[in-house]
Amino acid sequence: MDIAALNDKIKQESAFVDLLMNEISKVIVGQKQMVERLIVGLLGNGHILLEGVPGLAKTLAIKTLASAMKAKYQRIQFTPDLLPADLIGTMIYNQKDGNFFIRKGPIFSNFILADEINRAPAKVQSALLEAMQERQITIGDQTFKLEEPFLVLATQNPIEQEGTYPLPEAQVDRFMLKVKISYPSREEELKIMKQNVDSVESIIQPVITPADIMNARKLVHDIYVDEKIEKYILDIVFATRSPKDFGLDKLSDLISYGASPRATINLALGAKAMAFIKRRGYVIPEDVRGICLDVLRHRIAVTYEAEAEELTSENVIQEILNKVEVP
Repeated sequence: MDIAALNDKIKQESAFVDLLMNEISKVIVGQKQMVERLIVGLLGNGHILLEGVPGLAKTLAIKTLASAMKAKYQRIQFTPDLLPADLIGTMIYNQKDGNFFIRKGPIFSNFILADEINRAPAKVQSALLEAMQERQITIGDQTFKLEEPFLVLATQNPIEQEGTYPLPEAQVDRFMLKVKISYPSREEELKIMKQNVDSVESIIQPVITPADIMNARKLVHDIYVDEKIEKYILDIVFATRSPKDFGLDKLSDLISYGASPRATINLALGAKAMAFIKRRGYVIPEDVRGICLDVLRHRIAVTYEAEAEELTSENVIQEILNKVEVP
């Protein structure tokens, strides 16, 4: 298919994005970037780690998205005493017939909100990891495929670290995006206050189905990426591993280790999903730059020297974006 025909097809097929965002905006005030990233994760078949202080509508956003899609939704509050069986299900003995039967856990849904994921111990996080990576769950000697679309939205609170279990780097790498959520503006907060004090409740109408999302995912893969854009993505990722090769000598002592190959894949997929949201059949450099911070911020580890200078992975990414030549 030529670019012009593909572009026209994407314009037609991506019309539901505006409907979805308008429906979500009935409940979620502001937070446009968070809602956009949720749709990117949905289209790119990737999971999202949300970081923000309490009360910023993280839970409400995923619940509203599920309602607007007529999809199954489950919220799981992660606590230190949570067991893998509480998440995936378990085998229960039936005394009447003397047999075991399987009771499926809450993870058998389309949308999973793993609230405060870093409060649960490693064995629970590893149970979630199989579901995220393999899209399947093993209970006893039986393996069950999870229903598509399947999206894990994990939240973590950055201000309260007592009694938490830091997520292992290998697990964090499984998240397509790490999105940081900030406070709303004064005008947005006024609207939030009025909306919640008012007795009229906004009713979310389903505007798309899970089948529509599965079709959209196929189209996202068809979006055209020029060789120059592919090279640009590789340059960004390789600059996190070998900064000296890109004239970024000062970053050598600040980066402990760079982004994994998953970063390259997710950067390309995220850029394609951004192009789809913008109703284009091709990727432009702004799509890559727009999603870059969310794809890379959790995949770059900074050294003690960087921490001493109060520099974060975001500062490193910004330096790389400023230096790497844009096609």
